[in-house]
Amino acid sequence: MTIQPLARATGVSRRYGDKTAVDGISLDIPAGQLIGLLGPNGAGKSTLINLFTGLRRPTAGRIELFGRDPRDVEARRRMGMTPQETGLPETLKATEVMAFVAAHFARPADVGELQERFGITEFAHRQVGGLSGGQKRRLAIALAFVGDPDLVFLDEPTTGLDVEARRTLWDGVRDFHARGGTVVLTSHYLDEIEELAERVVIIDGGRCVADDSVAALRRVSGLRRVTVRMAEVPDLPGLVAVEREGERVHLISQDSDRTVRELVASGAPFDELDVSAGSLEDAFLALLGRDRHEAPNAARPTPAVAEAIAR
Repeated sequence: MTIQPLARATGVSRRYGDKTAVDGISLDIPAGQLIGLLGPNGAGKSTLINLFTGLRRPTAGRIELFGRDPRDVEARRRMGMTPQETGLPETLKATEVMAFVAAHFARPADVGELQERFGITEFAHRQVGGLSGGQKRRLAIALAFVGDPDLVFLDEPTTGLDVEARRTLWDGVRDFHARGGTVVLTSHYLDEIEELAERVVIIDGGRCVADDSVAALRRVSGLRRVTVRMAEVPDLPGLVAVEREGERVHLISQDSDRTVRELVASGAPFDELDVSAGSLEDAFLALLGRDRHEAPNAARPTPAVAEAIAR
């Protein structure tokens, strides 16, 4: 017996005049997955989500949501969404907005529990107009879960949130997923996708260029990370990049054995050495042919990354 995905795109394209935002994408969203959708600005991520949620219609191809047209009311009742921008009634209290949305569902989620899960309790009885941008964003995220959905689309949900609020959201998403919920998440924060997603879909120029697990994609770049704790990094040959994170330093190279040998030979003091596969960011840049130090829309790879791709 074949299990149908919760949502499916088959050869889907969406054009706006002479601009193609989504170009022939086919994608299944099975039940229970937490999918990270990555791509540079203008890659087509938000357009694809808008097609899945029925906010836009495809120019070509077919979109299904729970086996139906995404604009079908019965299909939409099983889906939650937080778009990049959300307009909320500023004269209502946060808890009143959640109650209003809950009233549209036969079996909504427990609003009080959602307020706790997404850190809304502290401002639940304040008017929306008096909330900070981050608080409004947290409310908008919680609203995606009010209908107790089977599938949730979160389009860059943590933009504008501080570190603590981001972590609270991550915990809320993990909890929903652990209960069997399905999530499609877009983000500009690669660490967020690396932290949450079990499957990553990378889109560039409206096309799907990769679809695999985080672990599999890390291996794509052909790069390795040598992480140590040290004050000063000596001049080591063969490094693609050096990234500092507090007292810890990530030495990015294609030959971790050589990097460790050169590091020891340099005589520079270090400890807590760890060697691992390249990060999701390394894979992302390699697949898109981007230089680590260029703007997101650049298209020239570094020689080391280009060599890794060629292999």
